[in-house]
Amino acid sequence: MGKIKILIVDDENLIREGLKLMLSTFDDIEVVDTAENGYKALEICKTKDIDVVLMDIRMKECDGVMGTRLIKEQFTKIKVIILTTFNDKEYIQDALSYGAFGYMLKDSSHQVIYEGIKAAYMGNMVVHPEVASKILTKSSEGLKHGELEKYNFSDKELKIIKYIAEGLSNKEISEKIYLSEGTIKNNITNILSKLSLRDRTQIAIFAFKNGIVT
Repeated sequence: MGKIKILIVDDENLIREGLKLMLSTFDDIEVVDTAENGYKALEICKTKDIDVVLMDIRMKECDGVMGTRLIKEQFTKIKVIILTTFNDKEYIQDALSYGAFGYMLKDSSHQVIYEGIKAAYMGNMVVHPEVASKILTKSSEGLKHGELEKYNFSDKELKIIKYIAEGLSNKEISEKIYLSEGTIKNNITNILSKLSLRDRTQIAIFAFKNGIVT
């Protein structure tokens, strides 16, 4: 596997340079460029080969929500990871709805950010558990009589949806609920069919919006 090509987007130069310096210490990461807002990030994506964008969510000219939307509308294969704080619940949900691949806290350790980039690059959602606990506030009990009832999900399917939203791979989910990876794939196919969705990222967004948590 070649180096993962990164674009760092933040309106504070100190943070951009700090992240660039930190990520440059990893042999399989290449920081291709930096940008101070979503508009500039889009222009860079048009001219350079980018795999993963680290996107600050609060920026003056074009914030991370709009930046995510602009990039994902034109570059579906680019993975956008939102850099956030505990207080950005609505921003996170909006960014996810536009195709962000997950979110991490801005003050996460270097290793956590590095692992998050690798996870996104491999196609897995990146979810910080402490932030997730603030977003996923509705109880699963309340869902039994609410919006989800019409989908007729089994308990197993609800668990799989939750684990997808938490960023687990099929292998990790299979280990959690003691089923083969093939069975997990079949269940995910059924879930996608029930929800009329196209991929696991949209399943995760559905989970965030509907408060699926056990």
